[in-house]
Amino acid sequence: MEDLLELNYGYLFEEELINEIKALGAVKHVQQGERLIDFGDHIKFMPLLLKGAIKISRQDDNGDELLLYFIEKGDTCAMTMTCCLGQKKSEIRATAETEVELIMIPVEKMNEWVVTYKSWRNFVFESYNSRLTEMLEAIDSLAFLNMPERVEKYLRDKVMINKDTELNVTHQEIAYDLNSSRVVISRILKKLEKEGKIELLRNKIKVLEF
Repeated sequence: MEDLLELNYGYLFEEELINEIKALGAVKHVQQGERLIDFGDHIKFMPLLLKGAIKISRQDDNGDELLLYFIEKGDTCAMTMTCCLGQKKSEIRATAETEVELIMIPVEKMNEWVVTYKSWRNFVFESYNSRLTEMLEAIDSLAFLNMPERVEKYLRDKVMINKDTELNVTHQEIAYDLNSSRVVISRILKKLEKEGKIELLRNKIKVLEF
């Protein structure tokens, strides 16, 4: 843990804060596809990501799910911070996009560190800013892109997050993330394959252009 913590956060945080994280944080390993946080959970920790990527999604009043953004190593989740500070139940679902290693920070340290450490305060504000930008991009995608364009953007984002052009994702999973139907997504993917942009494999998609 210490090496990854120093690598990903050593340039951001004071030595005293790094030492507190080492003393108080608990390391957790999560397999791909495993849920870390679900809708309605009482959040008892805030994640600091050391390795891998996490998908953050939101649920509407009808129970439909929509992808908000991904967080990668060196990041944390602003939505989780908001729930922690407001002592509210989780309004997001966090799912391991890849195999993940993270440090779990007790939520009671949140307010204390904002006051005590300037670097933590800057990190929190920057995290809010980054996640807000990503959520605005998600809104823009919904408002201004048609579904084929959204699917292409989704595949490009997945390639960047997974660092692999061969994606382990089903048509149904894409439909869930984009709040669409499997039939619509399958039709779009077949069209993209005919255009030579992707290759459809069994429960996988190989992105040829991104």
